[in-house]
Amino acid sequence: MFSLPLLLAVAGLGSVLAGPLDASASTTFLVHELRKAPPSGFTEVSPASPETTLTLRLALAESDPNGLIDALSSVSDPDSASYGHYLTKDQVDRFVAPTTDTINAVNSWLKDNGVTSTSLSPAGDWISIDVPVSKANSLLNTSFSVFQHLATGAEAVRTLSYSLPENLRDHVDLVYPTVSFPTPIEQNRAASSAASTAVLSPRGNARRDLGSVCGNGTTPACLQELYGIPLTPATSKSVDIGVTGFFGNNAHYAWLESFLKIYRPDMSPDTNFSVVGVDGGSNDQDVPSVSEGELDIQYTVGLATGVPVTYYFIGVDNQDGDLNGFLDEANVLLALDKPPQVLTTSYGFQESSLSFALTDKLCRAYAQLGARGTTILYASGDSGAGCAPKSDDDFEPTFPSNCPYVTSVGGTQGFSPEKAWQGSSGGFSNYYARPSYQESAVSSYLKNHGSENKGRYNASGRAFPDIAAKADNFMIYEVDGSYPIQGTSAASPTVASIIALLNDRLASAGKPPLGFLNPWLYKKGYQAFTDITAGNSSIKCSQNATARGFDAVEGWDPVTGLGTPQFDKLLKLVGL
Repeated sequence: MFSLPLLLAVAGLGSVLAGPLDASASTTFLVHELRKAPPSGFTEVSPASPETTLTLRLALAESDPNGLIDALSSVSDPDSASYGHYLTKDQVDRFVAPTTDTINAVNSWLKDNGVTSTSLSPAGDWISIDVPVSKANSLLNTSFSVFQHLATGAEAVRTLSYSLPENLRDHVDLVYPTVSFPTPIEQNRAASSAASTAVLSPRGNARRDLGSVCGNGTTPACLQELYGIPLTPATSKSVDIGVTGFFGNNAHYAWLESFLKIYRPDMSPDTNFSVVGVDGGSNDQDVPSVSEGELDIQYTVGLATGVPVTYYFIGVDNQDGDLNGFLDEANVLLALDKPPQVLTTSYGFQESSLSFALTDKLCRAYAQLGARGTTILYASGDSGAGCAPKSDDDFEPTFPSNCPYVTSVGGTQGFSPEKAWQGSSGGFSNYYARPSYQESAVSSYLKNHGSENKGRYNASGRAFPDIAAKADNFMIYEVDGSYPIQGTSAASPTVASIIALLNDRLASAGKPPLGFLNPWLYKKGYQAFTDITAGNSSIKCSQNATARGFDAVEGWDPVTGLGTPQFDKLLKLVGL
């Protein structure tokens, strides 16, 4: 049966007097976050050494958190008078920056304890402190321990609960890493190793038979034909795409050149991309390929003709702890006067692997970017309905696709017709309630299909994916030839390219970019998407378990969302 995650944000749950860890006897502490037990796969080894240095990040309370979400809704709702009137950096910062009272209260607390802080975010809502375990135990009225991941042997210093002084209750949203444990980043793709030398030219003005352009693999020509994506180069200088990359997923310039020669001979093979390093990331060219970087770059540079692409490459010197650079990247983008108009990311986590408090801070960073006009796209994942860590029966959502302020992209396969790709992740969040923009579409699904898999998911949660695109048999070039690859990480850059080309046409007509898509998608945009009604997602959660998943059905479904895009129809819907 469905059960809520064990990890709870419990600010104000109860108070305890200062514990036995040298905390001031006059201080009343309130439990801020706790979890009943370490996550599956971790065991407690020993108390942490008092001398071990911890880097703790503190999320300070925003000055107007509801105002930010209201502003995002206003600029993203096509029926709003403010639709498309995106906020400036300063306007967003004013919603997010902590109040003077918050700054003074936190600084006073740190000063009284001989601790100094460093700001981590443009608005000052994130700060960092370096303290020994003994000081952290005292500051947070807790006992940090060493926990070991049984499968890998990796160790981490964490606690199962921590508290804050009562006077900080309304000033600090969370401290971490505390009750969140390390979790691996999931690359939403799976590749085969068979090389191919199939060469397909891009389509001309005349439409061709899909079998002739998609029969030997998914290529730019196939996607152009399937979704009506134009070859005409973008002309607006304001349009761009950001692509997220992580250490080990380098994108190689020489292989992009070879890819363009084979699959986009109408483009200059010298067409390239820019790189911005985050957390010490460097897109070195002398390291082996693991395909993800090649896929994400080749299907943005090679599909969004003429649109500048920037690879935000995240290294290992993360400042955001268990978020593995996700928040660091968001803060880099928020610090820009002009963040990218579209950001596509093909990585994620299991939802339950992070606390809600930590999840929500990153989710709200995406809300800030959305309010400034950035479309945030996330591959939904490649694990179907997912497997809950402690139950073979319950489904497991993915993060950040569960975030109400991003657009989650699922996957399809085939082409005449398309049907759901079995690995396409989707379902319902255990953390976030269903947002109003998808109430009608998801309620209709639940009315007709809610009895299927009943009890394995939170029917009142934010539903995903929102939309989908082809996810199978993508031909990429690496090392010495073309290889097929599959996954929703192929679908997300495909959609990013379509949105960027739409933004280019909008800019040429003097109109703003599409920004946060979801309110528009569910209210109007769905009309330009092909409803996918065949196929299903499927996953086995243990060797002897029965494969389970969701079916693709008429209307929105938790495999393909609202369906796959058609460029010409989208142009008409945006008034072009």
